Amino acid sequence: MFKAWACDEPKGTLHEWSYEPRPLGPNDVELKVICCGICGSDIHTMDSDWGPTKYPVVVGHEIIGTVVSKGDAVTNLQVGDRVGVGAQVAACLKSDCTACSRELDPHCPESVFTYNGVYADGASSYGGYSEAVRVDANYAFKIPEKISSAEAAPLMCAGATVFTPMLKFGLKKGDRVGVVGIGGLGHLAIQYASALGCEVTAFSHSPNKKEESMKLGAHKFVITKNEDESKSCVKSLDYLFVTSNSSSNDYATFFSWVDFGGKICLLAVPAADLVLKPFLFISYEVYLGGSLIGGVDSIKKTLEFSAEHNIRPVIERLPMSSCNEGVQRVRDGKVRYRVVLEN
Repeated sequence: MFKAWACDEPKGTLHEWSYEPRPLGPNDVELKVICCGICGSDIHTMDSDWGPTKYPVVVGHEIIGTVVSKGDAVTNLQVGDRVGVGAQVAACLKSDCTACSRELDPHCPESVFTYNGVYADGASSYGGYSEAVRVDANYAFKIPEKISSAEAAPLMCAGATVFTPMLKFGLKKGDRVGVVGIGGLGHLAIQYASALGCEVTAFSHSPNKKEESMKLGAHKFVITKNEDESKSCVKSLDYLFVTSNSSSNDYATFFSWVDFGGKICLLAVPAADLVLKPFLFISYEVYLGGSLIGGVDSIKKTLEFSAEHNIRPVIERLPMSSCNEGVQRVRDGKVRYRVVLEN
């Protein structure tokens, strides 16, 4: 039995709970969890914001752990390796899969998310607010030695989530990049874009985030509620990454900041629907899309790039037993910028 922290209902508190894990398959590894970051997705899932959650649910998909056992077919990992697990724990990874063959394995029809997912055999997937997890070895990634476990945890989801579309878009030196929302995702997006040589503008409604944004690599800071500062950004960007829970009313302004042919990429998933007028797209000639999570290839590149360029999350540490306190701090918006729960 694995001991974990589970939620039984929307807005519910986490409580100690034990479950029988799936049998260790030939391609699986079992990890002793060292730590796990708290992601906004954890809370959305706990609250059934994105659809009905299968309770009890054990959330957590920014997992760092040590391999304690492995299946007979696993050759890429050894017992004792320190690895990370992100938001996905399985996919077919076949060459004839229209998703996996294009490094889009999060969209694979056989994809299983780290928690609140269902395996082909009907078993549920449980996340990292736990003492241990079992996952497909392809989704357990070796952590570079120079990155600490606590700092590596948020890179598994938050880091990969923001860096993946930057890789897809081919961001390069001189590109004009904006980041809306300087939080768990945004503070990492600033660092990655800056390390790629981009001219980075940070957008926030909080003036007190200016100093830190500049230290993280932003070249300009804009207070979104300041009308003059906002107007000064018209047609100033090639790419805009939205990492905040912005409402439909914000998007006319977002479109105005992006130059013709530019892209707006959604990385946060608020519970409310996004309602936009078609004329907004036509009149600005700006493209709006999104990016899910990092797949196998992009997570590896995220970890390598982070190690090489000294990209690290700003974190607060709490013991796993204080998971309810950590979740509440995230709900209240008090975290700078990611909570990591440690066993």
